[in-house]
Amino acid sequence: MRIAVCGSIANDHLMTFPGRFSDQLVADQLHTVSLSFLVDRLDIRRGGVGANIAFGMGQLGVRPILVGAAGEDFEEYRAWLERHGVDTESVRISEVAHTARFVCTTDADNNQIGSFYTGAMSEARLIELQHVADRVGGLDLVLIGADDPEGMLRHTEECRTRGIPFAADYSQQIARMDGEGIRQLTEGATYLFSNEYEKELIESKTGWSDEEVLQKVGTRVTTLGKKGARIDRAGQEPIVVGVAEEREKADPTGVGDAFRAGFLSGLAWGVGLERAAQVGCMLATLVVETIGTQEYELKRVHFMERFTKAYGHDAATEVQAHLN
Repeated sequence: MRIAVCGSIANDHLMTFPGRFSDQLVADQLHTVSLSFLVDRLDIRRGGVGANIAFGMGQLGVRPILVGAAGEDFEEYRAWLERHGVDTESVRISEVAHTARFVCTTDADNNQIGSFYTGAMSEARLIELQHVADRVGGLDLVLIGADDPEGMLRHTEECRTRGIPFAADYSQQIARMDGEGIRQLTEGATYLFSNEYEKELIESKTGWSDEEVLQKVGTRVTTLGKKGARIDRAGQEPIVVGVAEEREKADPTGVGDAFRAGFLSGLAWGVGLERAAQVGCMLATLVVETIGTQEYELKRVHFMERFTKAYGHDAATEVQAHLN
């Protein structure tokens, strides 16, 4: 099963300021702020929802096709992804812009000052999915994740026009989109991904009820945080999957991306929806235990031991046949 993952590609520059921002602010001079913070730590991490999801699928042995836009500074990131099982040949390289970048400084009270440079991400709208399909011999599913909004709309419309099954997964972009845009990205989706808050926001902005959404998509997958995930289909009982036990909570960033990576890998293997969600929950647990979205290492024996403990021997036997 050939799965293309459309979504943002970005680098995160995360700095730590040992003091407090509030100590540097002068109440009657807030209209003319000019501040500089001497930071004592800088972490540069790979990110972007498209790249995060593709990385997770590569770790599980599924070779996804990453579709997005980056700058000429992408080569080191490309090598990393290729080494971890991701097809990056369909990433568009901008001639004028750098790869998208999030720059954030966090102080001693966990207050943050951040900026997001969209950069090359805006060129995702110029990517034609048919060219991707022609290169790899056809696409069985396209995940349309958070990216340049115009690009998301274009990819959705192209999937409809060409009859390519697609999964709608707009996550953080939902906050800036109106009801019409969300309706365009949703209707006809084979899968719709969201968390609980986004689920309510989708219904509020579109004016659709939960039942109406289920009439417009094939399968609705809602992540429930520490409660796991729920899968809904019109006229069928929901499937609820719990999370695997975590050993520590180091960093929640990228957990949703990891779930999607595991779920999509399960689809690629041809296992059922429940099993796919279990793989997603297990991979999400590995990510929450690690600082960074692509810093975890998937050791198959270790993965299967924990998967077996969480979901039982029958589930593990089915998954292990594909993971090997």
